[in-house]
Amino acid sequence: MPDAEVVRLEDWADRHRGAEDTPAAREALARFLRRRLEGDYPVDEFGFDVELTEQVFLPLLRPLVRSWFRVELRGAENLPTTGPALLVSNHAGALPLDGMVLHSVVFDEIGRHPRMLGADLIFSTPFSADLARKTGTTLACPEDAERLLRAGELVSVFPEGFKGLGKRFADRYKLQRFGRGGFVSTAVRASVPIIPVSIVGSEEIYPLLGRLPTLARAFGWPYFPLTPTFPWLGPLGMVPLPSKWVIEVGEAIATDELPPGAADDPMVVFDVTDQVRETIQQTLYTLLMQRRGTFF
Repeated sequence: MPDAEVVRLEDWADRHRGAEDTPAAREALARFLRRRLEGDYPVDEFGFDVELTEQVFLPLLRPLVRSWFRVELRGAENLPTTGPALLVSNHAGALPLDGMVLHSVVFDEIGRHPRMLGADLIFSTPFSADLARKTGTTLACPEDAERLLRAGELVSVFPEGFKGLGKRFADRYKLQRFGRGGFVSTAVRASVPIIPVSIVGSEEIYPLLGRLPTLARAFGWPYFPLTPTFPWLGPLGMVPLPSKWVIEVGEAIATDELPPGAADDPMVVFDVTDQVRETIQQTLYTLLMQRRGTFF
């Protein structure tokens, strides 16, 4: 289908709200729905569905990003418009909304999809597994990460994992351990730059007061989030608080000048991991000192 004939669902929705419901827009929507029902759409080897992501997922996400969290992007010039790179970010907020928000912001800024590396739990839950795969997330393992990087993709990773996502509100913006530095080994082995990303605002969307380990074990979760609104308000307690977000993209840390075999040298991996972690931590402290308020 020629590009000129494709009408994005977002554009169709805007027209519909504006009472400009044209035959062309309706026909484009019908073609889109027909392709989905017939399964006539491409996905890559990881299950990434570009059409669904760009025409449904991201348009649904944008109001949350732009109007609810009012995300401000800084350091956009450090985002690579071509070639492989590894985005490394802090992780927080009880639910992994920060990964989705980062995806939306990066795509709208440079037109590239950050291919997020996700934890095992995401892929052991039927609905979240399907959504994750279709929107570009793959399993956080060195093999998949390296395949994506060698294919020239932009990859995002949150090394704190559930330790960062489920930390108590009292420990907000204090980075947890970055695992064993597997993301550094992968970047070094693929000779791609590591780009530190610091996110402020995600800690306040679901202030975590407790983790209720007994309930967590019953559900098979790493923690059961106890917040000021959940589970007290039921489903309404799942609505994130409208904190003001700032995302700062730092300067790239080169890996292509490291000596041969650096990816297998524990000391080199530790030093680079520590450099990335400290860069993100110091940037978080700076952003916190600069912000005027949590929700403004």
